[in-house]
Parts: sequence; structure tokens; C-alpha cells
Amino acid sequence: KLQIWDTAGQERFRAVTRSYYRGAAGALMVYDITRRSTYNHLSSWLTDARNLTNPNTVIILIGNKADLEAQRDVTYEEAKQFAEENGLLFLEASAKTGENVEDAFLEAAKKIYQNIQDGSLDLNAAESGVQHKPSAPQGGRLTSEPQPQREGCGC
Repeated sequence: KLQIWDTAGQERFRAVTRSYYRGAAGALMVYDITRRSTYNHLSSWLTDARNLTNPNTVIILIGNKADLEAQRDVTYEEAKQFAEENGLLFLEASAKTGENVEDAFLEAAKKIYQNIQDGSLDLNAAESGVQHKPSAPQGGRLTSEPQPQREGCGC
């Protein structure tokens, strides 16, 4: 199970964002390929992530709006180089078309799992961002019977 926090990268949420870094096993840093200003903020966000997470936290750099190639303001090569220099995984995606969106989350989960397998993340350390819980009991029964409607607001 993954818990995802979308902090929107806005300065007004920066103090709140810092609290989410503590205990995070992974982070997705997303910038808009059509707005260089979002790319230019990556260094300060990366500094926060590095200072507030454990050294083995998985960080993936994602260039969003890959569907807007004609409006591109940050080259693929430039972002890839930034990612390589900083030890980040990198991909471009499009939230609009869905291109590489699922892949970003799957890559993060796979890399976190790999870090657990090779001992880079300690399941017993709270700061690892990973909680080990026993699996559900085996032999449970699923039912296809419809659940009764409840009265009142379902929200």
C-alpha cells in the first residue's frame, strides 16, 4: 500500500511539505516542461528532500506535460542530465494523456521494494518510511451480495 501526498510544489505549502518528507520512502518531484520556472525550483526542493529524508529515499524527477512538445521550455536532455547528476530516476509524463503516469508510481514502488530487499531500507526503522504489517488472514470469504443502503449522506 502506498500513501501519496500531493503538495503541489507551491511555496505557500512549503512548511507543510517539509513535514511530509519525514518518514517518506520515496518522492516524486514534478516540474512542467513548458514552464522553466518550475524546473528552476527543483534544486531547492531537492535540497529539502535530501535534508529531511533518509539517504536511501527514492526520488524520481518527472517532467509533466510531455503532450505539449511544441511549447517545451525545458529540454529532455537538460532534465535528464540534472537527474543523473543528482542520482535521480527520470521520466517524462503527461497527466492529460496518462502517458507514463502509472509507470512513475510503479518505478517508485519497485525501487523502494528493491531497497528493502537489498537492506538499504530497514523495515524496523521508523524513518525508513516503510511500515511492515502482517498480511490479511488467509481463507477469507468474499461475497457478491449487495450491501444494504445506509440512510443519510454517504460522504
